Amino acid sequence: MPRPPLSVTIITLNEENNIARAIESVRDFAQETLVVDAGSTDHTVEIARNLGATVITNPWRGYGQQKNFAQSHAKHDWVLNVDADEAVSPELAVEIQHALERNEGKDVAGYSMPRLSYYLGRWIRHGGWYPNRLVRLANRKASAWTEPDVHEELVVRGSVLPLGHDVFHYPFRNITEQIETNLRFSRLGSEALRKRRVGKSLALLLVKPIGKFVETYFVKGGFRDGIAGFIISVNAAHSIFLKYAYLFEDDGKKNESSHH
Repeated sequence: MPRPPLSVTIITLNEENNIARAIESVRDFAQETLVVDAGSTDHTVEIARNLGATVITNPWRGYGQQKNFAQSHAKHDWVLNVDADEAVSPELAVEIQHALERNEGKDVAGYSMPRLSYYLGRWIRHGGWYPNRLVRLANRKASAWTEPDVHEELVVRGSVLPLGHDVFHYPFRNITEQIETNLRFSRLGSEALRKRRVGKSLALLLVKPIGKFVETYFVKGGFRDGIAGFIISVNAAHSIFLKYAYLFEDDGKKNESSHH
């Protein structure tokens, strides 16, 4: 059977350092590469177009929202979503093509794949970072992205099969980038806690970060990744600390305004 055509979608906002790697990893086997840009002020759009991608602009509304927008504008029903800081490994590229060939006419609606991250000069295989299996390839007639503030997922109606090879992930160029990302995600996480009416608590502020460090460094083997594993675990604990600490900050703002 002929392989069904494949669209690759990538959402971007100021990704000039990453976008070429992502596009180059898929353009030999994708029939369309669609970049949905949220208004980059760097060279992201220019680089993407020069590499043959179609670029459309959509103002930023959230990760899941952008990915659903991208999926709805793709030319083909089979859609592979790749983040701008990722790259499809050559082995995964071959596996995706074989999977789509075999799947023609069958009822498989999606595929998951392990994600392997590169950080501080090494591939991180422990601490909860790997295999970090994600559903990224699906028939859009049977799938949609969730739209929370953070940690969107591709939900598929129908059977999802696992692929064996990795999508490579290059999340942070340095520790500063990781801390900046932690700040952003812990703020979003704190807002999610507030929506669920989780109250501020000194006990949670103490226990949750320690629990996160123990989980990532000891239980999930982060110590096996050397000094990088230790830094990752401390940063994970710090991120959880901030998520609960931000609940106190808003109270402080309220108190300040009542004194003026």
